[in-house]
Amino acid sequence: MSHAPSLPLDVRGIESLLPHRYPFLLVDRVVEFEPRKRVLAYKNVSCNEPFFTGHFPGNPVMPGVLVVEALAQAGGLLTQLTAQAEGVSKTGEKLFYLVKVDNAKFMKMVVPGDRLELEVELKRHIRNMAMYSGIARVDGEQVACADIVCAEAQA
Repeated sequence: MSHAPSLPLDVRGIESLLPHRYPFLLVDRVVEFEPRKRVLAYKNVSCNEPFFTGHFPGNPVMPGVLVVEALAQAGGLLTQLTAQAEGVSKTGEKLFYLVKVDNAKFMKMVVPGDRLELEVELKRHIRNMAMYSGIARVDGEQVACADIVCAEAQA
């Protein structure tokens, strides 16, 4: 039995699919989803983000590694939403870990007030591994991209 998610998916729905919580949940909303293909999600970057305290005082910039982490979390949502849509969801039972990042590039700084658009495509899914290609944009302009591999934790 399949169950297509109701979009947009808010933080409560995201928390039902990912184990991350404040201050490390880096996706606020899912607005588009195609099973086994792609997801489009948002992260609203607030001046109150805890990492801005030290990165950098007086000149706040979202760390690039956290932009990549946001893309990885969006990829996890793509995998979990696909499982849910195909009726094989084991929400809360599976944990996925970031195991590889390739071709990460940062074109522009992400600053308070930006809405980070996280577009992630599933490139391959083999056994317990998923390979994603992610692009992060602000106002339609690419600010970062990366190829990401995540693996399901073995019990």
